[in-house]
Amino acid sequence: MLTITTANLNGIRSATTKGFIDWLEAGKADVVCVQELKAQAGDLTERMRAPKGFYGHFHYAEKKGYSGVGIYCRRKPDRIVEGIGHAGFDAEGRYIRADFDGLSVISVYVPSGSSSPERQEAKFEFMGEFYPVLAALRAEGREVVLCGDWNIAHQAIDLKNWKSNQKNSGFLPEERTWLSHLLDEQGWVDVYRRLYPNATGEAYTWWSNRGQAWAKNVGWRIDYQLATGGIAATAKAASVYKQQRFSDHAPLIVDYDCGYFV
Repeated sequence: MLTITTANLNGIRSATTKGFIDWLEAGKADVVCVQELKAQAGDLTERMRAPKGFYGHFHYAEKKGYSGVGIYCRRKPDRIVEGIGHAGFDAEGRYIRADFDGLSVISVYVPSGSSSPERQEAKFEFMGEFYPVLAALRAEGREVVLCGDWNIAHQAIDLKNWKSNQKNSGFLPEERTWLSHLLDEQGWVDVYRRLYPNATGEAYTWWSNRGQAWAKNVGWRIDYQLATGGIAATAKAASVYKQQRFSDHAPLIVDYDCGYFV
């Protein structure tokens, strides 16, 4: 069994004070992808860099306290790739890939467009740049699991208040269509949705800090594991971990009944 987790930490230092590294070390995951580190290399303690039993690899943003992604893995990767080949977005620390034999696991952090029209345009630009990168990944012929905060709720079933959010970043028609193209044209599989096609509230992975969104489960499903067909077909179970809160997101955990890491 191969267990892969993805979690937006909204600051690795903050998440650590809330027990994230303790939870990581005590868990069964083989690979844990994290996003929104909000830290540079010098900000991480040795335990944050390499929790007990894990190798840690990171792609930091150049801007302090911003973005950044990482991958923790119990097995040393054969290769690490940072960035998508776009200087501007690579400076924001949004993509890191770890290769293990015929499997690649990727941690990605798609920009949010909610803060301003300029950031929404940047998000659209990233989507345009990222699309051929994903097509090239598919063409490599490897099994791939893309983990991350995609900042897009794909369908109405994926957020509580879908009617009132149709003109808001994260649920715009252009964003949803782009994600549909990844699934329908490139052939990526939304692993959680494949396992649980009708899941609603239990599928949410992010809640606004405003009001009582968490208490009332007014959430969004914006954290995904998208995978190539071969490994996606081996997925046996998935869950969103909500027993502890490490950030405004919750970790998404998927168990794959495959031979990797055995």
